[in-house]
Amino acid sequence: MADSEDDVLSRMMSNNREWAAKVHRDNPGFFEKLAKQQTPRVLWIGCSDSRVPGNESIGVMPGEVFFHRNIANQMLYVDFNSLAVLQYAVDALRVSHIVVCGHYGCGGVKTALKQHEFGLVSNWLHGVVETSLTHKEQLEAIADRKTRIDALCEINVIEQVRHVASNSIVQQAWRRGQDVSVHGWIYGLEDGLLRDLGVTVHEAKEVDEKVKAALAAPRAVKAPA
Repeated sequence: MADSEDDVLSRMMSNNREWAAKVHRDNPGFFEKLAKQQTPRVLWIGCSDSRVPGNESIGVMPGEVFFHRNIANQMLYVDFNSLAVLQYAVDALRVSHIVVCGHYGCGGVKTALKQHEFGLVSNWLHGVVETSLTHKEQLEAIADRKTRIDALCEINVIEQVRHVASNSIVQQAWRRGQDVSVHGWIYGLEDGLLRDLGVTVHEAKEVDEKVKAALAAPRAVKAPA
C-alpha cells in the first residue's frame, strides 16, 4: 500500500533528523562551519528527474557541489534562472569545473523526440526538439527506440556543453585567465553509473573541436570507465 502524503512527509522529516545526527556524530561542527561559507569547486547542471540522486550518487557532502537542475539538463540563453546560477558559480564562487550531467531514459528527451504538445513543457523543450531534427538522419538510423532515445540523451548533453562553454560568462572567465573546465557526463538509471561522454572543454578555442569530436564518436550506450 502506498504511503499517504502525511506518511511520506513524516518519513522525510524523520530521515532528516537521523541524517543530521549522523553527520554531527561523524563530523562534529560540520554544519556550523558550512553555515559560514560555501566553497564548492563544481557546478552541476543536471535534470530534475526524481530518479537521479544528487550528492548521494557522487559521494559528496553538502557544500562541495553547487547544483542546478531543470527538465532535460539544459542551459538556455534565454533562461535567466540558469544564467544567474552560471554567473554566480563562475564569478562569485569561482568553481573550477562545470559538469553537465544528463541521464538515459530522460522523460524530457522522450517528449522532445515524439514532438508531442505538452503545454509549457513543450516550449521549454524546443531546443531539444531542434537538436533531434539536426541529428535526425543519425537518430533514424538507430532501429531500437530505447537506444535512439539514449543516443539523443547523450547528444543533448554534448550540445548543452557547447551552450555552457560558448556562453559569455564562461568565455569572459577564460579571457581573464580563470581556471574553469566544462564536462559532459551521463547517468545510467539502470545501474547508477556515470559515464564521461568525452567532451571536456578547457578553453574557448577548444569548444567546436571538442563538441564535433564527441558528436562523431560512437554512443548509446557507452561502457562505464
